[in-house]
Amino acid sequence: MIRAVILADGASPTRADLDAAWPGWADGVGLVIAADGGARLAAPLGLAIDRWVGDGDSVDPPMLERLRASGVAIERVDVDKDESDTELAIDRALRAGATDITVIGALGGPRLDHALANIGLLALAALDGVPARLLDPAARVSLVRAPGPGGAPVVVELRDRPGGLVSLLTMGEDVLGVTTEGLRYPLHDEPLPAGPARGLSNVRLSQIARITVRSGRLLVVESPATLRA
Repeated sequence: MIRAVILADGASPTRADLDAAWPGWADGVGLVIAADGGARLAAPLGLAIDRWVGDGDSVDPPMLERLRASGVAIERVDVDKDESDTELAIDRALRAGATDITVIGALGGPRLDHALANIGLLALAALDGVPARLLDPAARVSLVRAPGPGGAPVVVELRDRPGGLVSLLTMGEDVLGVTTEGLRYPLHDEPLPAGPARGLSNVRLSQIARITVRSGRLLVVESPATLRA
């Protein structure tokens, strides 16, 4: 099993904030890939970059040279490309055998379009069957895809402290057959249609919450119990 961390060029969290919000988030990390300017996140997070990929439009050139000199694998790509740098970093992580992926720096920052595109990356076909999430101190975002093998419903477990918020948002078409356990406002094999915000701001009651989905793509946005509005 290879746990990979992707460093994107969005808002830069501190290690202390991530540790407080999501204890153990960096446990067992075996691969760190920086997507262009995301390289700046490594030192504050106490992570050592194994590979850098990007077109070089947002990284500090002296930093890139320092990475090269320290033996980090550098892959510079053309500016005219169809993929974002973060998408390329995910692809390289999967090629390296990553079986679990966390993307940091995917949210926030000055570009809303980049944040939305990064959320959309969770739907990459290549990530089917690979646990993946976007992470910052205020949110952990993942995607449930259903049905599973043989048309079976998909069950996911969410582990965190009671009191945190869990929002369930459709990605694309209606999501059908949603059942929840361990949340204050339960769903019992119910639909979540695209558009209405019924799945917003549920509350975790126990350390383990479960979500079952029969069909559709469901974004799960978790906010830590430490977050104060």
